[in-house]
Amino acid sequence: MDFIDYYKVLGLDKKASEADIKKAYRKLARKHHPDLNPDDKAAQEKFQQINEANEVLGDPEKRKKYDKYGKEWQHADAYEEAQKRQSASGGFGGGFGGRRQQHGSGNFSESEFSDFFESMFGGATGGSTRSSGRSSRQFKGQDFNATLRLNLTDILSSQKQTIDLGSTKIRLTIPAGVEDGQTIKIKGHGSEGMNGGPKGDLYLTFQVFNNTAFQRIGDDLFKTETIDLYKALLGGEIQIETLSGIVKLKVKPETQSDTKVKLKGKGMPKYKTEHQFGDLYITYKITLPKNLTEKEKDLLTQLSKLR
Repeated sequence: MDFIDYYKVLGLDKKASEADIKKAYRKLARKHHPDLNPDDKAAQEKFQQINEANEVLGDPEKRKKYDKYGKEWQHADAYEEAQKRQSASGGFGGGFGGRRQQHGSGNFSESEFSDFFESMFGGATGGSTRSSGRSSRQFKGQDFNATLRLNLTDILSSQKQTIDLGSTKIRLTIPAGVEDGQTIKIKGHGSEGMNGGPKGDLYLTFQVFNNTAFQRIGDDLFKTETIDLYKALLGGEIQIETLSGIVKLKVKPETQSDTKVKLKGKGMPKYKTEHQFGDLYITYKITLPKNLTEKEKDLLTQLSKLR
């Protein structure tokens, strides 16, 4: 597999901060997202590379290994473990003994590390008899990250969607009520493992855009509703639009501004909990009449004297 420079994929250099990586990832992921580039194979492949780059560079531990070992970063733990064992026995054997003496601490260049890895764990160059016993060692494949964009109204009920990963497509059920930024793991949909090792996993993050007039906090929804002065003073009935339809709501006489009322069960569906919902909270804001007539002013003056 050809080496992919994840820094170049994100348009960054090795001095990039975590904030720089996050910003670059979000910008490029939006640009190359499959939803915005249907039937564009190149954009899909680019999107996959962007997610891979973010998965590695966005994780401080993985980034440290990537910076040190390059394309062999996934096998850094195995390499360092083997290095410790072989150091105790006086070197790596064969031609690698001289390299170890030359570099002292064992910090090889990327090409030397690749040679070492092939000799220790098997590869295109074969390896010595000493390494052949290790050639069957298995390694899990790399995990992938992907983002799925949804509207708030898309998650009012569970739905099935097909996710295009570029090289393959998977069909999955998206539970109602998923949160913005929530990540789920889909086992076995990452890259191929090494030497028959298990495939990596896919981590799917949801971006939920609020396309409604409600504010969402967890399972609950919030909305401000205006009522006129007379309805606030005398009471009455208003109609409230909810995500499940219009409901009638009684306004109590002498209702004050900023009064909150709760509509039980009119919020968001609770994640992976059948037939259970959050609540909808309505906050009243009272609007005062404008452009009063002389008669209205006179009546209000009389009212104020009664008080």
